[in-house]
Amino acid sequence: MIERYSRPEMKGIWSDENKFDLWVKVEVAACEAWTELGRIPADDMVRIRQATVNLDRLAEILQVTHHDMTAFLGSVAESLGPESRYIHFGLTSSDVMDTALSLQLKAAAAVLQQGVDDLTLALRSRAIEHKHTIMMGRTHGIHAEPVTFGLKLALWTKEMERNSARLKRATEAVAVGKISGAVGTHATVPLEVEESACHRLGLGVAEISSQIVQRDRHAEFLCTLAIIAGSLEKFATEVRGLQRTEVGEVEEPFEPGQTGSSAMPHKRNPELCERVCGLARLIRANAMVSMENISLWHERDISHSSTERIILPDSCLALDYMLAIFTSVVAGLRVDTERMRSNLDMTRGLVFSQRVLIALIDKGMSRQESYEVIQRCAMRAWQDGQDFRELLQADPHVAAILEKKDFDHLFDYSYYLREIDRIFERAGVTGKAGVTTANTEKLAPRSY
Repeated sequence: MIERYSRPEMKGIWSDENKFDLWVKVEVAACEAWTELGRIPADDMVRIRQATVNLDRLAEILQVTHHDMTAFLGSVAESLGPESRYIHFGLTSSDVMDTALSLQLKAAAAVLQQGVDDLTLALRSRAIEHKHTIMMGRTHGIHAEPVTFGLKLALWTKEMERNSARLKRATEAVAVGKISGAVGTHATVPLEVEESACHRLGLGVAEISSQIVQRDRHAEFLCTLAIIAGSLEKFATEVRGLQRTEVGEVEEPFEPGQTGSSAMPHKRNPELCERVCGLARLIRANAMVSMENISLWHERDISHSSTERIILPDSCLALDYMLAIFTSVVAGLRVDTERMRSNLDMTRGLVFSQRVLIALIDKGMSRQESYEVIQRCAMRAWQDGQDFRELLQADPHVAAILEKKDFDHLFDYSYYLREIDRIFERAGVTGKAGVTTANTEKLAPRSY
């Protein structure tokens, strides 16, 4: 199902046609290296460069051999003449399969890198747009103190920048070839062949290998994809939470004619973000399998092979899709700034409790006494729905220290915006907002 939604280039990378074409490419590169060493005649190399694989014929041979590499070699040999004897010269199956897999992963990583960069740009643009859009900050799901929606998005922007760096490191680790023979001794294929072939293919060289490229590299790659997926899940979960009817501060795009429920016509569900959250679980599970693939018997077994045919393409396809749809969510996210302000006022001033606490301490009251006085008033505001400021002003302990002008200063939302610009500058989240429909105006500071 995931393949239906992924970008065409990602699907092409993991197609059988591309896989076997890459096998041919690796075989030819190895022959080129042998030719440089004088082992293959130059005239034969001219013909070898024209080698192809016929997938239908490969499938027929596979019915007999039950071994995909020997079936592949049989099909390639039929596209050549006597010079076919040099194909796979001194090599073992994993020399070709693992090196080709590295080419697939490198190409897939390039697509994912573009997706990561696209989302980062979208987040940066919306963060700048809503830099001063004040809203309720929440801890444990409970109102805490005001933040801005832009600050939340800037936080996500920096996380995606870290994910971009992680992906580059993981790609470098996995983009290596291995052409070292049956158990990695280079007895049948010298180091020069490996180095030359990998250079031709645009890959690094696994400095030392067994019969396979070591699977800690692939585990690092998949764990990186799982971290990126985890970030997307985190962002999508926040959108889902803010879209709840009781909160109503943001909403993922809902197109004309779209429906949310077969039974309830009023429904506008965060189904795109829910998809992101669900697919993150899949990639995490695949990352666990990749770590279990690190431990193999002796110089190799093939217990990793069966799982990698699923977890590597599926994880790349899934993350590609997740990046694409969440980028569209960010770009089209509806932001209700008035609802954000309404929710700020919901607790009738309780969000200013720490400001009052600090003010009382500054005036000489002990921290413990200040906390007890403020909490007592706060609990009454919670339970009885009374105005927090009025309760404080009526408290004799507070009234003896703070005047009305002090409360006017303390109960002012602009206080929470005073460092926002500097935070953005320090984080490097600068530039201009992109073309969007949301309100970009800085809300004028107002007293509670």
